[in-house]
Amino acid sequence: DLYRKVFVFRNDPSDAYVLLRVKPEQPLQNFTVCLRSYTDLTRPHSLFSYATKAQDNEILLFKPKPSEYQLYVGGKFVAFRVPEGRGDWEHVCASWESATGIAEFWLNGKPWPRKGLQRGYTVGVEAAILLGQEQDAFGGGFDVYNSFTGELADVYLWDVGLSPDKMRAAYQSLRLPPALLAWKSLSFELKGDVVVKPRLRE
Repeated sequence: DLYRKVFVFRNDPSDAYVLLRVKPEQPLQNFTVCLRSYTDLTRPHSLFSYATKAQDNEILLFKPKPSEYQLYVGGKFVAFRVPEGRGDWEHVCASWESATGIAEFWLNGKPWPRKGLQRGYTVGVEAAILLGQEQDAFGGGFDVYNSFTGELADVYLWDVGLSPDKMRAAYQSLRLPPALLAWKSLSFELKGDVVVKPRLRE
């Protein structure tokens, strides 16, 4: 149980990552991914990477610079411009639905303008899911200069698009619907120099 705990990625750049174990039973027509990060990096870094053998950026949450997040689905991405962080935790949720190709992005409990991405696409299931590195091959092919350094927590993946109420609940760490990946019951493996520590503050 990772309640009130965080993953600390200590080195910059880093070859560390966290491998998440989950087996979606069918291809994803919809998803929501949420997580909380705390870093002073200004270089590009990967937060959440879901790769299949056919597509290394099947789902990717990437931060190329302090004022932008990118959400990839099936190798294509949309960018969301954000205010530069003030040295605090940032909570992000990104959701996508195949039927409309609508991508939603929420930062610290607030929605950004929706964008269109990969309408009609289906996310594959035989996936390698990692935190802290960006996969350029299935389960590997890392560029350390895209690695994450800092603290990560509250990682979730759902096979549905969350409602606005649930997006806000994720930000506030309230009760959430059952998820494919849930922070409180995460099955994971630490690879390299990453440690689990108590959260320093709320």
